[in-house]
Amino acid sequence: METIFGTVNNINVNLLPAVNDEHGGVLVQVEAPMEPNVFHYMLQNSITEWKLQGKKGVWIKMPIELANLVEIAVKEGFWYHHAEPHYLMLVHWIADTESTIPANASHKVSIGAIVFNDKRELLVVQENCGRLKGSGIWKIPTGTVEEGESIYEGAIRELKEETGIDTEFVEVLAFRQIPKSFFNKSDLFFLCMMRPLSFDIQKQDLEIEAAQWMAFEEYANQPLIQKDGLSKYIKDLCIAKAEGDYQGFTPIPITSSVIDDHMSSLYFLKHALDQE
Repeated sequence: METIFGTVNNINVNLLPAVNDEHGGVLVQVEAPMEPNVFHYMLQNSITEWKLQGKKGVWIKMPIELANLVEIAVKEGFWYHHAEPHYLMLVHWIADTESTIPANASHKVSIGAIVFNDKRELLVVQENCGRLKGSGIWKIPTGTVEEGESIYEGAIRELKEETGIDTEFVEVLAFRQIPKSFFNKSDLFFLCMMRPLSFDIQKQDLEIEAAQWMAFEEYANQPLIQKDGLSKYIKDLCIAKAEGDYQGFTPIPITSSVIDDHMSSLYFLKHALDQE
């Protein structure tokens, strides 16, 4: 990248350090503290240079510690794209075309875990927080998939954290979408079948009031299970799976040469292909 030098209060400054992204834009990662007037000067000169280079979108990853520089960027046309615990991401479309910058993530992903032992007992918990706290209702363990985590990794981790039970992922039995459930984001809930590798429960005190292996009939006969739509279908899926009448979605590891050989998982009815 060509360097443009300038002087502000006798301080030599140049372009903001940036790397090209794969969509014709640049990503700036501001790491070291700098004076606001120096940052402003460097930003203005950088935008001028990037326009000459035909760049489109400009991203600035701003550490929380340097939040005093955000107002300067906003006044130059940047807007908030998303925020994480340690940084803010700002973006500015500088091309003379309609912006194609994608919106921030539109969904959060959560899981529910069905775990049976060899006695046909279901692993269940009572929550220590949320709307079910103090209700006495037994439910399957649930949780949120963390950033950069796969569905099956999230299910294994949540079970270990909440109940101390080690498990092996089997398949996705079903999933549900709830539009606009969390700060206008949609919630994707994946119901996962898991195989236990250990059986000694050690519950997490922060989120879990109680945890146990429960006879499936006792779980299924709870009043909530009879009337709540999701709980009823979870019960029905458990029965269908136990009787061998239902086949879920199996994750198959794949790589995509289009996305830098990135590893991912494709979920589908594997047995349907095996029978061909």
